[in-house]
This record gives sequence, structure tokens and C-alpha cells, in this order.
Amino acid sequence: MTTTHTRPVHTAKQEWAAGLAAFAAVMLLLVGILDIFRSVMAIAEDDIFVTTPNYVFAFDLTSWGWIHLGLGVLAVIVSIGLLRAAMWARVLGVAIAGLVIVANFLSLPYYPVWSIVMIALSAFIIWALCVFRKEGFLDTYGEGPPRKP
Repeated sequence: MTTTHTRPVHTAKQEWAAGLAAFAAVMLLLVGILDIFRSVMAIAEDDIFVTTPNYVFAFDLTSWGWIHLGLGVLAVIVSIGLLRAAMWARVLGVAIAGLVIVANFLSLPYYPVWSIVMIALSAFIIWALCVFRKEGFLDTYGEGPPRKP
């Protein structure tokens, strides 16, 4: 006797979860690439950024450049893992997005508008990674094991 395995019918909820997960992965990739570009500016030329006098969190911009470079590279690596629906990438994605929020909050006086944009993107990434389910993502893209109806 032969048994055939059929894929379940995709529901709108599964499609939404898969789209949300893919969007979060792409957004994390974008945040990582933009953080890398920002870090290159801070490492190469400190005078690009305007500094605010008497700010409580005063840091050397070259140091901040290296911190953002590390976060950007990690974000790019984790986003690749998210596209493959890896659980480790989901957990690290939330952690890295949280660190990006903290780093951009501390660098608000140096580049305020950009820091607020990065904080908003990172907050959305955290939300998206916390609400999607791996099963829907794998079923939608055909990589998961077949389930019985």
C-alpha cells in the first residue's frame, strides 16, 4: 500500500505569518546594512556627525562606529538565518534588534532623525519576530515535513 502525503491548504493566517517573518528578515538585513554604512561614516570621518554639547551620554564617535559595525554584521548574519526559519536566528534577531534600539538611543544627539528611524524599524522587527510561527512559514514555502490532513 502506498500512502500519499499532501500539503495542507494554506490559510490566510499562515500566509500572513510567513509574509511577516520574511518581511522581518528583510528589514533586519536592511537595518544591518544601514548600520554598517553608518559605522563606516563614523569610523572614517568623525566630523560628519553633529555633536550636542552637555549631553549625558558623550562617547567617542570612532568607538560608536565600531559598535555599530559589529551590530550591523551580526544583523546581516542573523537575517540570513531568519530567511531559513532557524529558531536561533529568531532569538538572536530579537536580541540584536534590542541592542540596535539601545545603541541608537544613546547616539540620538549625533544623528537624531536617523536614530529614531532605526529605533522604529528595530521595534517592528522585534514585534514581527515574536508573533510569527515557524510552522506556517515552512508550510507556505514548502520546506517543512508533510503533514497528514
